[in-house]
Amino acid sequence: MSVIKAFLFDLDGVIVDTAIYHYRAWKRLANELGFDISEAFNERLKGVSRMESLDLILEHGGLTLPEETRTELAAKKNDWYLELVSRMTPDDILPGVPQFFSQVRKAGLLAALGSVSKNAPLIIERIGMQDAFDAIIDGNKITRGKPDPEVFLKGADELEVSPAECVVFEDAVAGVEAGKRGGMFVVGIGSPDVLTQADMVAPSLQELTVEQVLQKAQ
Repeated sequence: MSVIKAFLFDLDGVIVDTAIYHYRAWKRLANELGFDISEAFNERLKGVSRMESLDLILEHGGLTLPEETRTELAAKKNDWYLELVSRMTPDDILPGVPQFFSQVRKAGLLAALGSVSKNAPLIIERIGMQDAFDAIIDGNKITRGKPDPEVFLKGADELEVSPAECVVFEDAVAGVEAGKRGGMFVVGIGSPDVLTQADMVAPSLQELTVEQVLQKAQ
């Protein structure tokens, strides 16, 4: 086994929970188009890129729209979403995250963000965690969304470590698959019934210590 040198974190559902803001913005868009989406349907959009999410929603509403209209709708949803996340503060950081990141630093590990969201830098700034990461990979730096491993492989690359020296923290099925496809040890944040591909699962970072993760991963 390789010695673990770096932890790579998804943003949404691991560090903050912006899923409710995504849901409100997508729901508003669906309502404007004449139909509705449920919270259960919204689960399918987690870890999926903006345009792919829009396509799933349009399919759900039985709509086929030209490329230009789809681009406009995606931009409109993003504007509504940004209105909501721009009000975020450090209070929106999920319980246990600051303590876990403190352990990461004490253990001498590198940390990277691996998010498909193009808004990740804005959120990290709003919650005051810019200094917590040695590298930030977001939707602006990648061409393929999860479950493609590109976002995590780029993270490893920027940190100058091999995939085998990395641990990924993910709450979405697509993200867990991306980490595994990238050849990394994956910690699922959520339910073991859902994140079946993960190497280990915890309800949140609050229920984990860096030592527990390293014992399992190396």
